[in-house]
Amino acid sequence: MTESAGAAVYPQGIKLGVDVGTVRVGVALCDRDEILATPHKTLDRNVKKNSDVRVIASLAGELGAVQVFVGLPRTMKGEEHASARMATDYAELLVAEFVARGMDVPVNLVDERLSSVTAHRSLHEAGMSSRNHRKVVDQVAAAGILQHAIDMQKARGTDVGSRVTAPPRTRPSGAGSAVQPEHAAPEGTTRSQNTEGYSEPVQ
Repeated sequence: MTESAGAAVYPQGIKLGVDVGTVRVGVALCDRDEILATPHKTLDRNVKKNSDVRVIASLAGELGAVQVFVGLPRTMKGEEHASARMATDYAELLVAEFVARGMDVPVNLVDERLSSVTAHRSLHEAGMSSRNHRKVVDQVAAAGILQHAIDMQKARGTDVGSRVTAPPRTRPSGAGSAVQPEHAAPEGTTRSQNTEGYSEPVQ
């Protein structure tokens, strides 16, 4: 579930950027002054145990992160498909993990169109061979997502993207792991009705 970030005063401090893929998840972070986003690490996506979700939550706790931005893939026409649903599900897992740990860290979805393309281009311009891109491209893409978000926050003087809230129905997934969202929609509604219009465009 998401809600518009609206005109709320945005958190200030260390923030994380996350680029979600089916195989890998890129993570980036920025400094306390929110000047520069830098690639941090690439994690293997573990769909069964969500160990990567727990790593990100632990990192946020260690750094005292005040916010996490998850890239929301859109087509050039602004449409959202399966990859957008995957990113939203991942953001909900992060929120649930933070809640389970008693951490109040907001998670926002932000438009990430062309972030991977830009990351590949940047690596190419830096002289890295294409065969080595796979090792770092996800975290570079995450840095692009985060840089765009913090720049827009400063430019607008308000929060950007869409705030993700914990699903209304949850169940524990095992000791020490994230609380998994139930994917069944409430009675009388459909999944698409619950997710339509959940993100405001970030220019």
